[in-house]
Amino acid sequence: MKHVGILLVLLPLTAAVAEPDIRLTAVPPTEQVRQTGEVEGYSKIRIQLAKGETESYQLVVTAMLDNLRSVEAEAGEIEEASGNPFPSDAITWYREAYVPIRLSAPRAQLPPGLVPDPLVPFVDPYTGDPVRQPKWSGNHLEGSRFGGGRFDLWRSHHQPLWIDVHAPRDLPAGVYQGKVSVRAKGVEPVSMPIEIEVWDFELPEGPTHQNHFGPVSRIASYYGLKSASPEFEVLEDRYSAMLADHRINPAIPHRLLPSPDENGKVSFPAEVDAKLTEYVDRYHVTDFDIPRAPFGDPFGKNREKVLNFYRSWYEFLEGKDWADRAYFYMQDEPNDATAYEHVRDMGALVAEADPGIRKLVVEQTYTQDPEWVDIDEAIDIWCPLFGFIDEGTIQDALNRGDEVWSYSALIQTAPDYHPHYEEVKDDLPPFWQIDFPSIHYRIGPWINRRYGITGLLYWSTVYWGSPDRNPWDDPGFRVRWNGDGFLMYPGIDAGIEGPIASIRLKSLRDGMEDYEYFALLSSLGGEDLLKEIVGEAVPTWGSFTQDAEELYELRRRMAEAIVDLAEPPTE
Repeated sequence: MKHVGILLVLLPLTAAVAEPDIRLTAVPPTEQVRQTGEVEGYSKIRIQLAKGETESYQLVVTAMLDNLRSVEAEAGEIEEASGNPFPSDAITWYREAYVPIRLSAPRAQLPPGLVPDPLVPFVDPYTGDPVRQPKWSGNHLEGSRFGGGRFDLWRSHHQPLWIDVHAPRDLPAGVYQGKVSVRAKGVEPVSMPIEIEVWDFELPEGPTHQNHFGPVSRIASYYGLKSASPEFEVLEDRYSAMLADHRINPAIPHRLLPSPDENGKVSFPAEVDAKLTEYVDRYHVTDFDIPRAPFGDPFGKNREKVLNFYRSWYEFLEGKDWADRAYFYMQDEPNDATAYEHVRDMGALVAEADPGIRKLVVEQTYTQDPEWVDIDEAIDIWCPLFGFIDEGTIQDALNRGDEVWSYSALIQTAPDYHPHYEEVKDDLPPFWQIDFPSIHYRIGPWINRRYGITGLLYWSTVYWGSPDRNPWDDPGFRVRWNGDGFLMYPGIDAGIEGPIASIRLKSLRDGMEDYEYFALLSSLGGEDLLKEIVGEAVPTWGSFTQDAEELYELRRRMAEAIVDLAEPPTE
């Protein structure tokens, strides 16, 4: 009887605390989910977005009782109360892959180890085939290293899934509800509710926030292709398309640029014009850089050729009504007296070709050394690092009619020649590295709006080393700058003939979309509210919010104001 009594007590207790084989947790896209440890989140996925916008969320799958085999996820029917369906093809699933961070970046906020960053799609976007994890066949491994939509999961381990939700432009506004479900071999499937609220306004197709993120042409060497080959042209277009899909202007490929004649003049016959126009229209390119004149000794024997080159380019741009989209990337980080003199001289030369050409120099709005030459007249677009931003001299530049952009590179804080160094020397700007929260990538456009900065620059989206290294195995630029210089991975390791997006690219896209809210709200007369909202998120460049929930709340306030201000007045 004693043993029976124990059994009678234990059986109900066991049933009461039984856990499911699979646990699902909804986690905001700004949070980094490691393979083990605690995961904090929600029991429902809730997404709010405008028409023409893409927003993301993470669904974290945890193996609770045992290892899981053949895990798969999908979205069921998602509908608005009146029966309008949310299109299933507007939801894209990814499996988050992990890359090794061996040596932390300086000032890193997240620990080293295996860190999620590449997003492997469930379905190959170019073939429509499932992207499967490798499996043993006989005595060898078949398939690619990284799979997408069907995977195994160790007990007590997490696998975060990334969900992109895109609201088509013709989708009725409203709240759409449904479920996402996860199943695995031999266990009960589980589900989680999803709610998608579509706001009644639309984002433009291309980016309002000006930007320059460099060409993707360097991928040719990684893939072992000649840059003039048809195979590379297909690949280059796929990388360009991915950037455009994330509101980044892809650089115009070299193959589309006409060569100058012996006098330096560039002609644009109908075929060249048509190809350039098709590229700009297809990828919604809102601004781009004018090519550099391919002549040495620009101040000496080739001076007239250089003048002819820029003059003919600007004439073409004016005829296309593209002059306000174009700029000449004149100099990168002039860090000594000689470089300043070159900026002064080159600026004068390009202005002689045509004063309408905007000249961009990656430099802060104050000099490093007052003994160096004055370059104010040579520059139309200044571009300081986030940590080099100075409100006073930026305003001076804007008052002169100049523009100001910003950029990120490595881990750089305010220099000792900053006009207010003692006040800002301990401030930390956002750093674009894998071992920092991804909100660092999203907050850049907010910082820019706070200071009247209208453009964003980054030195590369595909720098995988020189010589090339595999970023899946070694994401560290110069060993410890983790993820610096790239936002896309080569898809080869996932069996995809094209790019793989990073979580960081998605976060940057979200920031670029936030900027569209800024532009819309401002255009509707909401400038005072906009200034208040941006100021709450970014009191200064060194004290920006890192609270995702706060950012979402501020974004919601902007959305509600846009809808209210856009409504026609009632009679």
